[in-house]
Amino acid sequence: MCGIVGYIGHREAWPIVLKGLKRLEYRGYDSAGIALMNESGQHIYKKAGKVAVLEDFAESQDRSGTIGMGHTRWATHGVPSDRNSHPHTSNNEKLSIIHNGIIENYATLKEELIQRGHEFKSDTDTEVLIHLIEEIQKIEQIDLLEAVRLALHEVSGAYAIVIMDKENPDQLIAARKGSPMVIGVGKGEYFIASDATPIIEYTKNVIYLNDNEIALITKNDLLVKQLDNVVQTPLIQELELKLEMLEKGGFDHFMLKEIYEQPRSIKDCMRGRIYPEDGKVQLGGIKEYAEKLKNIDRIIIVACGTSWHAGLVGEYLIEEHARIPVEVEYASEFRYRNPIITEKDVVIAISQSGETADTMAAIEMAKERGATIFGICNVAGASIPRLSHAGVYTHAGPEIGVASTKAFTAQVTVLTLMAFYMAQQKGTITTSKMIELLTELDNIPEKIQQALESNDIIKEVAEKIKDSTNCLFLGRGSGFPVALEGALKLKEISYIHAEGYPAAEMKHGPIALIDEEMPVVFIATQNSSYEKVISNIQEVKARKGKVIAIVTQGDTEVIKMADYCIEIPDANEAFLPLLATIPLQLLSYHIAVMRGCNVDQPRNLAKSVTVE
Repeated sequence: MCGIVGYIGHREAWPIVLKGLKRLEYRGYDSAGIALMNESGQHIYKKAGKVAVLEDFAESQDRSGTIGMGHTRWATHGVPSDRNSHPHTSNNEKLSIIHNGIIENYATLKEELIQRGHEFKSDTDTEVLIHLIEEIQKIEQIDLLEAVRLALHEVSGAYAIVIMDKENPDQLIAARKGSPMVIGVGKGEYFIASDATPIIEYTKNVIYLNDNEIALITKNDLLVKQLDNVVQTPLIQELELKLEMLEKGGFDHFMLKEIYEQPRSIKDCMRGRIYPEDGKVQLGGIKEYAEKLKNIDRIIIVACGTSWHAGLVGEYLIEEHARIPVEVEYASEFRYRNPIITEKDVVIAISQSGETADTMAAIEMAKERGATIFGICNVAGASIPRLSHAGVYTHAGPEIGVASTKAFTAQVTVLTLMAFYMAQQKGTITTSKMIELLTELDNIPEKIQQALESNDIIKEVAEKIKDSTNCLFLGRGSGFPVALEGALKLKEISYIHAEGYPAAEMKHGPIALIDEEMPVVFIATQNSSYEKVISNIQEVKARKGKVIAIVTQGDTEVIKMADYCIEIPDANEAFLPLLATIPLQLLSYHIAVMRGCNVDQPRNLAKSVTVE
């Protein structure tokens, strides 16, 4: 959730760390801080608010030094404030720490430390950890690396931490468990970050720190140990990320840029994986399990938020084409139900970041019970791909906007490919039908480009409903998860209360809310449930609701009833979610902009939920 940046080397640290925090502000935004080490000692600057507030605050102060670390906070323990901002210092003020995660047993540790004479200046769990490290170092009379290692054995929860020491001004210590951390390798310098976005400008060589690993970093050397004190040989990988991917490219917001990138990102998802002329799908990431897929009992999809909506689409596709039973579960609830899982099950875990804490916990439980784990992820080197037995990357490129857009359609694309691949293995689809479907799928990027051409009409609709306080999104079949996703996008970035429902369920409660002030968005494309959706529209119009309909190009029926129609190209029902999602993303975007909302960094949200 929070953003971490660190640097040690021959350059000035402040500009590197500051720019890194700006790149990571989508991860945490309610406060920011930087610690620097130079000849006069350690200097800490921290302020509640955006990174720009910190930048202004420190402008006239000493910012020199070639060792530094910075943090953007997403509050868990303690309200956003200067005192709760990171970095935090030890009781003797010799040590400082930045931290992403939650120390679950901090209250017990804090009480014990208070009895030992420690005084705390914040409400955070993070400050407790650095005081604990200090106390262990003092009692055991050991070096800092060993004190950190022993302290981490005493805490429960998740963490990615960086520690600076006044008495050892030429080193940084980093460690992780359950929260991401990447170390960039340069010539006589190292970079530390929550993800690769702050690093790519300086080096393409990175090490992904594993859970329960701790690193001692100087400008010329890197030592990595497991918490059991076994020295590790870290694997250096090359980033595929490009710097230009992290810029807005002329768009007003990252979200809008990422919406318009979807023709390309979906094409990248399919590249080298579909062969329409042969009616074949090739997924090298799960090829090893092709035989197992012929005999599995069921598939369980675990995910959170937008990824869960993608999983619901996957359920329709897999059951329709591969004829395998599918259950879609909120990862955050899955393991608390003591679910029945066997070695005949395949669990598909979906996460844009590959670091979603609840999804990782669900994976670990399913693995313990013998299930085969497939991961669907957008970030190479993330935790979920490493925890999975096999999987498929989405290749959507970095997604900076907190509200997921291209990652959702990329996940749906990959699930579509997996559904067809499983059908291919099980023989539940003919070659001629596969050729037909893959030929159409190959043309979907072009149709998405056409759907984006409705932007001006969507903007006009947004102007009409931007002042609404509530909104309903309704769909049937695979249009239902599209409705859920449309509602989520609207409430995430515009703060309008919105709910997605199966259209048939409207009569079981939501219809009571409908009046002339209530916009109702229908997924009303010409598919197998078209006539029934028309009936639902008539029910809303009879109660004076405002109807916004996503319709198939050339529609002649819904257009007579709806207040506003937004057309998308005609396509096979299997690909409806990919096309119908586009106007809903644009609608939410324009409404949020018109309401003056922070589109890329909506309040209270962070891009990657790395704590439970």
